[in-house]
Amino acid sequence: MSHIETSRDGAVFTVRFNRPEKKNALLGAMYADAADAFKTAADDSEVRVLVITGAGDSFCAGNDLKDFLENPPSSKDAPVFLFMHTLQDFPKPVVAAVNGVAIGIGTTVLLHCDLAYAAPTAKFQLPFVNLALMPEFGSSLLLPRFIGTRKATELLLLAEVFDAATARDIGLLNDVVAADELQAFVAAKARTLASKPPASMRATKALLKADSENVVDHIALENQIFAERLKSPELKEAVTAFFEKRPADFSKF
Repeated sequence: MSHIETSRDGAVFTVRFNRPEKKNALLGAMYADAADAFKTAADDSEVRVLVITGAGDSFCAGNDLKDFLENPPSSKDAPVFLFMHTLQDFPKPVVAAVNGVAIGIGTTVLLHCDLAYAAPTAKFQLPFVNLALMPEFGSSLLLPRFIGTRKATELLLLAEVFDAATARDIGLLNDVVAADELQAFVAAKARTLASKPPASMRATKALLKADSENVVDHIALENQIFAERLKSPELKEAVTAFFEKRPADFSKF
């Protein structure tokens, strides 16, 4: 039985952690199935947006420790690493709907989502040092970029639980949404993203994730992509629609 559930609504592809009886704690097989789902969504030209959420009242309680200790990752092709790399490299917008507890990788996965929204009841924790481990999924690099070094140090070293309002206030979330409205709210955001020119969205996401720390180099990269976009069919449609005073239609791209 797969504990990863996928669904499709138009151009929006949803991946749901579906092991609610264990608060969606991740098994090795779940990492593998999720990685396959991410690849399917990335390769499908009709999919414009990926949504990640959890079943029941939890988002993801991190690794299933029993399974993780019995089957530790032993190579770069281990399911957990395939999951990480497939999501990190995902070229289209990714939106998280955090419907409950988000522990360990349940929190660090948000650093690889482009937008993240949570229910008020969501709880977050980065418990790695408590388990005699250390931060994963790039969180020791990305978390300070998101929320600042001082706060990242507090969350990673003290490893205390924090709530959705705190996650929003420090910049880990875009917003907190009523629990009974969260899925509909995220679906609406996803549809908005899906309606926009897809190549432009992918290019913008790539720029946001670029490694360059040099502003001059980054401007040069922006200029290069901007010049390419000026020749794109998407731009022609956007400009034509502007002058024709109608909504642009990017569904054919």
